[in-house]
Amino acid sequence: MIAVRPSSLSSLQLVALASAALVLLPLIYITTLALSADPAVWSRLWTTRVPELLWNTISLACAVVLLALVLGVSTAWIVTRCEFPGRRLWEVALVLPLAMPTFVLAYVFNYLLGFGGPVEALWQMLAGPQARIFSPQSFLGVTVVMGLATFPFIYLLTRSALLNFNVSFEEIARTCGASPLRRIISVTLPLLRPSIVAGVALVILYVVSDFGAVSLLRYQTLTYAVFQQMTGQLDNQAASILSVLLVILALLFLVTERWFRRKSRFYQTAGRYRAPQRIRCNWLQTVGLTASLAMILGAAFGVPVCLLILWSLSPEALVILDARFFGFVWNSAVLATLAATAGVLIGLPLAYLASRKPTWLNTGCLQAAYAGYVLPGPVAALAVLVLCLNLIPVVYGTVLVLIIAYVLHFLPAGLQSLEPAIQQITPNLEEVARTLGLSARETVRQVTLPLIRNGIIVAWVLIFLQTMKELPATLLLRPVGFDTLAIRVWLEASEEYYQLAAPSALLIVLVGLPALGLLLSRDWRAA
Repeated sequence: MIAVRPSSLSSLQLVALASAALVLLPLIYITTLALSADPAVWSRLWTTRVPELLWNTISLACAVVLLALVLGVSTAWIVTRCEFPGRRLWEVALVLPLAMPTFVLAYVFNYLLGFGGPVEALWQMLAGPQARIFSPQSFLGVTVVMGLATFPFIYLLTRSALLNFNVSFEEIARTCGASPLRRIISVTLPLLRPSIVAGVALVILYVVSDFGAVSLLRYQTLTYAVFQQMTGQLDNQAASILSVLLVILALLFLVTERWFRRKSRFYQTAGRYRAPQRIRCNWLQTVGLTASLAMILGAAFGVPVCLLILWSLSPEALVILDARFFGFVWNSAVLATLAATAGVLIGLPLAYLASRKPTWLNTGCLQAAYAGYVLPGPVAALAVLVLCLNLIPVVYGTVLVLIIAYVLHFLPAGLQSLEPAIQQITPNLEEVARTLGLSARETVRQVTLPLIRNGIIVAWVLIFLQTMKELPATLLLRPVGFDTLAIRVWLEASEEYYQLAAPSALLIVLVGLPALGLLLSRDWRAA
């Protein structure tokens, strides 16, 4: 462990403490506001809105998890255990839905499955003029949209676990007379459970915190209700109460996931390790597997992108490609750049101190920064809004408030890359630099930062990509007349101006693709 001068150490710790306070203070403030609310407000919410909102949120999360599990585990199994033409292409392509924001997918499905839409017209040709397909604004419709948007989380983690799976366990079960189905249920799935549970936790947190899809599809969840209380009712106390319930719900999911992870520790022996062999498929099996993957990817990414391209080339869409539109592009790019840069600058001291000086203070500051995980967009916006109005009202209505909300919400995404990058660098390299006469700051600048450059880039890209797609905090906190691409998609799609929303939506997707490729290139060599 390197020796750091007291002055340098104190300055870093001050930065770390300030960063942790940036995340925790809004959460503490919003909790205090909720607890100090009039009991009549609590009673009104508990007797009217809360039971319905809790049921809608929890039932939607459970339904989406079931759909995402089926899609994610089955696709991961196909691309890792079967050998057929085009397998490598499908292996990468199945991650593309991560570049599709949920509010974009929601508005595309609203057109496809809505009343009088092309899918309903086709269904009426087959089943009669009175036939109706399920509405995208129903529980089933929202579940399908969210499931298609989130299954890549489970797919990625399950695929990684299957690639490192020791097939010897399955062979032992087979020699004991277990059938293929029994081997999957009794051996394979239990060994994959830690990865699957981690993917399920990501899906649940994503669904619980999502605003774009549920708002466009008019499905009442806690996140959507917080936004409605702030904008429609102008009731910050009721919004804070619903926010605290949402945070508690997210915390329960996180604690449950951690408990399952501790109870599901499986170690695969290295002495008799054997990698799984892929099953070679005949032409009929190849056609079936390819058709299944094409249907899933087409619904989650292919068809929406094709529609966005067609709409973007329409005369109505081409008319809006003027200086005002490129102003939206500029606003989105500047906000995302500032937020990503601020997130990396704030996250670096937190990750560095927790890795190199793991005291209770440094570790506590890092864990406090992860509190942003349980702050959905509207909750983070409400917390920053109330805090700024009461403490620093001069910054309200400026871009600075947006940057604070973005960093508060997306800092954990950057820390997930920064922390492992620093931990992978042996402290011996820094100790050698110190013995050669470099100061602590020179060592960090000349040795540590160049070695963790890739981790910094990935952290910056993650925050940039998330900020480009962020919707609820921008809706609530943006300066007057300051619109981004995500805002334009939401505003136009809310009025069902699909062609006008298409250029902004398509640009958001296209910006996300290179970032997604950069992230995949880090660990895709195992394919």
